[in-house]
Amino acid sequence: MNKELNPRYASIIKSGRKLFWKHGFKRVTVEEICKTAGVSKMTFYRYFKNKVELAKTVYEKEAREGFEKFRSIMSDVNSTPLEKMEQILTLKLEGTNEISYEFLKDFYHNKEAGLPEFVENKSRQLWSAMMEDFKKAQQKGWIRRDFKPEGVFLFINKLYEVINDDEAVRLYGSPQEAVMELARFFTFGIMPRESGKPGKK
Repeated sequence: MNKELNPRYASIIKSGRKLFWKHGFKRVTVEEICKTAGVSKMTFYRYFKNKVELAKTVYEKEAREGFEKFRSIMSDVNSTPLEKMEQILTLKLEGTNEISYEFLKDFYHNKEAGLPEFVENKSRQLWSAMMEDFKKAQQKGWIRRDFKPEGVFLFINKLYEVINDDEAVRLYGSPQEAVMELARFFTFGIMPRESGKPGKK
């Protein structure tokens, strides 16, 4: 049986996500996860070696589902380029809306658990797959032809600095809003420069 279809496994994933998103990685214990999921520690360790493995599984699941939604938006032939951009921004906002500051700091800077390296590797894999979608969009003319999709990953890495920048958090009110402001700036900056004339530089 596929373990992802097992209700106890699914409950652990769901509870881990809920607790990690709210409190971060370091503060959450295996005991709390088991209590929230309604399972025993024996059941937890049947599926996961430790809390770190669960955190990575939760992150990987979120990233995979987010990518699938992104690909669905990009392949929608009935939406305009602007509508696609707005949907992508909404997807980004929904993905970070419930995440606490503690979670962001733990996942991107907790070197002890090895999470930053894991996140960076997964991000590289996702962006490699997304490059093809960006290039197809360029061919269709709704992203600037002089835009370099390969440079996106370099810019995304700078978001990690924003997460820990107290000045940015004070200015925008939360790490999420600071990230969204950069996302809006980046996203609308890749649109064709001449409205109504797709593909123009």
